[in-house]
Amino acid sequence: MTPRFNEPCLTRPAPQVLTEHGAEVPEARPLPSLSDPDTPPVTHPVDEAMVEVSHERILLLHNYRKAGWTNARDRCLLRRSVAGRLVDVADALPDNWGLAVFDAWRPLDLQIELYEAAVADPAVPTWLFAEPGRDPQQPPPHLTGGAVDLTLTHDGVALAPGTGFDDMSPLAGSSALEDVSGPDRDVRRLLFWSMNAAGFVVFEGEWWHFEYGTRRWGAITGKIPLFGPAEPPT
Repeated sequence: MTPRFNEPCLTRPAPQVLTEHGAEVPEARPLPSLSDPDTPPVTHPVDEAMVEVSHERILLLHNYRKAGWTNARDRCLLRRSVAGRLVDVADALPDNWGLAVFDAWRPLDLQIELYEAAVADPAVPTWLFAEPGRDPQQPPPHLTGGAVDLTLTHDGVALAPGTGFDDMSPLAGSSALEDVSGPDRDVRRLLFWSMNAAGFVVFEGEWWHFEYGTRRWGAITGKIPLFGPAEPPT
């Protein structure tokens, strides 16, 4: 069976889950103005190990493997410092809240597979996946081990705040719901500021996509990018 984008759906609508749980979203301030500036090359990559993401408040969803993509792996890997920051985010969340990771480190063969599938499908915008170039100074974000796709959980249920993962509509934009009050907007705000407090930046086109140490992170923060292409630990 040919895998499809947006499948399987491993989240549930945030308003529905929170109503069932009798829960409210902790208050978070509005999102700042977001941008996606030109990204600098990685000229002085840091040699930092890749590690497995593991924490009692981080749910690993393995979306691409469950969807049946040929080159998807069954491991959730990030750079050591990035994984540590993700643990800090999980630990800082209020009781009953946690994180659910859709995807983290993405090998080049999977990046190529996803990109080629997007190009071949006229219904899929090619911007959904970074072009899988082999230039070590311009690696795709997920190849560096510094990018992670994730959402919040409540009582272990992964939330879809307005859209699901890899949604291709304008509603996937990080700021798309800023003028629409309700749980979806509030969940996005809580996710953004929780990740921001640990040093992550968000991709303005995808509310679920955050980066640390990457070229986009460098462009947004004004710092030197840290990570080039990464390989999994042996």
